[in-house]
Amino acid sequence: MRRTLEAAARHGTRSTRPGRAVWLAFATALAALAPAAHAGVTIALQPATQTVTPGAQFDLFVGVTVGGSAFNAFDAIVGYSPSALTLIQLSPLSLQEGSMMTGACGNRFHRFRQGTDRDTITDVLLCNGVSVSGPGQIYRLRFQASSTPQTTTVQFLPGAAFYNAGLAVTPVTVSNATIVIGAPVGVEIPIPHPASLRLHTSPNPSRSLTMLRIETGAAGLQELTVCDVLGRVVRRLGSGWFDAGARERAWDGRDDSGARVPPGIYYAQLKAAAGVVRSPIARLE
Repeated sequence: MRRTLEAAARHGTRSTRPGRAVWLAFATALAALAPAAHAGVTIALQPATQTVTPGAQFDLFVGVTVGGSAFNAFDAIVGYSPSALTLIQLSPLSLQEGSMMTGACGNRFHRFRQGTDRDTITDVLLCNGVSVSGPGQIYRLRFQASSTPQTTTVQFLPGAAFYNAGLAVTPVTVSNATIVIGAPVGVEIPIPHPASLRLHTSPNPSRSLTMLRIETGAAGLQELTVCDVLGRVVRRLGSGWFDAGARERAWDGRDDSGARVPPGIYYAQLKAAAGVVRSPIARLE
């Protein structure tokens, strides 16, 4: 792994000379205006608590939960009880890589080693000078629950490490996940209150840009799309890990291919752990 990272670092050290001082000054000014990021990398298995039916398949995501230090590679070892959970390897294997990694660079070194009670993950961005800092999703694991009701954990084992151009990024803070299979007798399962989830569109109706305001009460994975009246997705406006709070996203009335959609009624749709909300959009000529 270290040799791979050193090679990636050497590959990413070249830069063009013209205008370098200007760009460095510009980057320094931007950095001064930006809010301070958390030092190191904070990762979690999400959702932190999940209740599944016996024998069901479900996904766990490795997410960088807060913006922190930049990195372009990571190693992680995820452990679990084989009597409670069985890993289902996705095909192609690239489906297990998170959107933050795949979206940042099309050239990656990805290795996944499956064991009886642990899985080892290595993912490296090989694009010249490209790093990520989060928050966002960096990996996905699919499990099948046993047929026996029980409570079990999926956890990071010692060995989680992050690198940027071959140099270790520290500290690395981890959070594990609890999986409740069925409802074991005598075990009280806390039922969390659903987080607030709101989606507002304006102006409506609209001939040009439609602003979508998203409000969420909890951080987590979210997917924002625009659908037609038959529920077919016409535009994907973003998916990944988002912090709690409010944010805005604009829709220009075009589909994923860049073509303008015909006038009519559409629906902005937000999916999150708390549920699904929709808001109608009327498009005019």
